[in-house]
Amino acid sequence: MAALAVAGCSDDKPAEKSRTEASSKVPETPAHIPLGKGFDFYVLSLSWSPTWCAGNDAGGRTQQCRRGENNGFIVHGLWPQNDRGYPDFCPTREPDRVPEGLGRTVLDIIPSMGLIGHQWRKHGSCSGLSQKDYFAVVRAAWQRIAVPAELESRGDNRLTPDAVEQAFIAANPGLERKGIAVTCENGRLEEVRICMNPDLSLRACPEVDRASCRAKSIEQPPIR
Repeated sequence: MAALAVAGCSDDKPAEKSRTEASSKVPETPAHIPLGKGFDFYVLSLSWSPTWCAGNDAGGRTQQCRRGENNGFIVHGLWPQNDRGYPDFCPTREPDRVPEGLGRTVLDIIPSMGLIGHQWRKHGSCSGLSQKDYFAVVRAAWQRIAVPAELESRGDNRLTPDAVEQAFIAANPGLERKGIAVTCENGRLEEVRICMNPDLSLRACPEVDRASCRAKSIEQPPIR
């Protein structure tokens, strides 16, 4: 296995994406961001897809896990959060179902219509936004964060949770150690969670940070 320098849902086809473009992405902050209400901040959860697929779809039946799709980090969700706890499954006038036309606009970053619908029902419904505006903010949050090139490779690394945090901090000016959490599952890199204010500026989030992985080292399974 290669070592990092600091080491110790649906079958709908998403739009084509380039791994080179993803790795060299320059963070963007849109001029206008719909502002949610009724919560304190967002958690942008980026899932390392090979870990999820290893535990849930090792045969690659779904679009997310199918060989050749080359899914590395994807958006698991954008979660409204309070300083203590978080809301979920909130009542809203918006429908529970996300229309296919809207869902397809984010399939390149959330490669599963099932996951898109679940994220709206559990988390987006608590944002105070319409479905259209919520997914616009999801897109903007993804664009706000640069994924470090060394972590957006094909994987197969042995590294420490701290190394993952440091790589994201180095790639994203303004991101602090108390504003990011790395989670793990069965000794594998699971998610990177980054905290943002409703305007998508970066912020600290001690409660989220405390849930970081405590393992001495973790595996970053390869993209297949």
